[in-house]
Formats: sequence, structure tokens, C-alpha cells
Amino acid sequence: MDDQENEHEKHADAGTDIDEEEEDEDGHKRVVVLGPQVPLKEQLELDKDDESLRRWKEQLLGQVDTEQLGETAEPEVKVLNLTILSPGRPDLVLPIPFEADDKGYAFTLKDGSLYSFRFSFTVSNNIVSGLKYTNTVWKTGVKVENQKMMLGTFSPQQEPYVYEGEEETTPAGIFARGSYSAKLKFFDDDGKCYLETSYYFEIRKEWPGPAT
Repeated sequence: MDDQENEHEKHADAGTDIDEEEEDEDGHKRVVVLGPQVPLKEQLELDKDDESLRRWKEQLLGQVDTEQLGETAEPEVKVLNLTILSPGRPDLVLPIPFEADDKGYAFTLKDGSLYSFRFSFTVSNNIVSGLKYTNTVWKTGVKVENQKMMLGTFSPQQEPYVYEGEEETTPAGIFARGSYSAKLKFFDDDGKCYLETSYYFEIRKEWPGPAT
């Protein structure tokens, strides 16, 4: 029993090692050390002389841009901009973090109109697994929308990735118009947050006119 406890303490002190529990034939749980997370650049270098393993990794990873591989194991995601698309309207490209107008709004939408969001982002250092975003919206302190969207798993590359959401319709009517607050968050399966920003937007009866 003491040997099992000592063995468990050794695993607990491993720090960067990843531990998983398995059950043996008698139903007793034991800790299995999978090893520390390794930078992708190092992984690709380890077996570069093994032709079959190299081909398998290429199939698994796709066309990874080695220029975007870092020395750390942690992936890095940078959300570049948000584009608002609406039929018959010019695309509205908003840099992130958002730049508010003189009224404090990041953007303005017309009530009862079709629109969709398009995000542009880059991935570097390592593969990001299960990238997703949430966008929560409040009006006068009441939560009116809580959108959560899975984007997927992405390899490092120089060119930005582009994600375009489904077309939606803004709420219509006098009670739908006015000021809204919102929070946008990007994170992955490991819970690492790459962007968390709060902003305000407005819904009006008509689209705003061109800036003067």
C-alpha cells in the first residue's frame, strides 16, 4: 500500500506531465503518465528520418506552415477582425479590439434586417483544438442572446483563417431598438482564452448614413 501511495505522489509531482486514470484487471485505478505536452516543432523534428512516420504526420497535420511553429507547446490564436455582412450593404470591417464611435457603439444594425458575422483569425506555434466562441448580448440588463459556436481544430499557418456564421435577422419593432451590451470570447477545449472583449452596439429603425 505504501509503495502505491509513493508511486502516486511521484506522478502528482510530475508538474507538466499529463496524468490519466486506468483500471487494472481487479478494478483498481492506477495513474498513467502520458508525458508532457511537446512543442509541435519538436515533434516534427523527432522523427524526420522515419519516412513512414513522417508521411503519417503530414496526413494528420495537413499542410502545416513550419514558419508559424514556435518553440513553446502552447498554441496562439489572434482574432484580427469582425466583418458584418448584410444584403445590399457594403461589408463593415471592424478591427479587434473594437473602436467605438462618439456614442460608444462598435456598430449599428437596422431592425428586421438580415446579417451575418465573419471572423478572421491566425493560428501559430501549435495546433489549437476545439476553438470556439461565445457571444452574449444584454438589453437593459436582461440577457437576450447567448450564442456558442464551435469553429474546429486548426493547424498553424501564415494565412488567416476565415469563419462566416449563418445568416440571422435582427429583432424588429420599437421595443427591439436601442442600445445593447455584449461580450465576445474565444477559447479552446483546454479552456485557454484568446480573446475576451465587451462592446456596445445599437439597433435603429434605419441603417446609419455615411460618415461625414
